[in-house]
Parts: sequence; structure tokens; C-alpha cells
Amino acid sequence: MNDTLETVRNLAGRHAATPGGLLPALHAVQDALGHVPDEAVPVLAQAFNRSRAEVHGVISYYHHFRRTPPGRTVVQVCAAEACLACGSEALLVHAERSLGCSRHGTREDGAVTLEPVYCLGLCASSPAVQINDRLHARVTPERLDLLLAGEGHAP
Repeated sequence: MNDTLETVRNLAGRHAATPGGLLPALHAVQDALGHVPDEAVPVLAQAFNRSRAEVHGVISYYHHFRRTPPGRTVVQVCAAEACLACGSEALLVHAERSLGCSRHGTREDGAVTLEPVYCLGLCASSPAVQINDRLHARVTPERLDLLLAGEGHAP
């Protein structure tokens, strides 16, 4: 049996009896696999007695879920109101140029994925960026360049 589908079945089984368990199952799948692959949709639909369209709708509605594997480094720039008011749009534009990939995209070499996200929880210290699992506050374009250089993605 396909290891990916077995992983999805196991994770779905852990949440199938929980009211609203589809969302925790989707998070668990993405945590385990790095994304929610298309072949997971029918497995999740069956486990939660939903249509494939409903499961796909949940995946596509929430910006957090990815349908394709991310780059080796994931750069998330907060685009929520507080960060937007403090310059996150300019930071996103700068990141696109520096990284050579567009929002919601992965660079051709697979090195980096750029994602706008909606609240990293550092509203008082905007704009916020998360690189892989590390949060950074009060990020300027210059500081972003330094952080990226530390990850091996110098502009």
C-alpha cells in the first residue's frame, strides 16, 4: 500500500470520531507530509463521510493548507491588518524580488516557498515573518535579507 495513503488513513482515523475532526486531520496530514496531496482527498472524504468537493473546499478555503510540497525553506510574511499597516506589503514585494518567486509559489529549484499568511500573532511587533518554524518581529526589507542570507538564500 502507498505509504502516503496509509499515513493519511491513520491520521484521519485519529480524528474521525471528533466533531469537526476534518480540520485537525488536515493539519495532521500537512504536518506529517508537508502538504495535503490530491490523493489524500478521497481518503479524507470517506473517513469523514463528506464528498470530495467538500474536502477540497476546506483545503482551498484555508490559506494555510498546501496542495503541493513546499520548498526546503518556507518564508511566510504576515499580510493581516496590523502588519499591513506597518509595511508588510512592501516586505512581500521585496521578498518576491529577492527570492525569485511569487506569492503562493515555490522557486523552480525547490529551495524556497513564499507565502502571505494572515496573522502570525506578533501584531504588536509588526511586520512579522516566519522562516520555517522561526518567528521574526519588526522585519524590514534589510533585515529580511539578513535572515534569508542565514538560511542560504541571500538576494
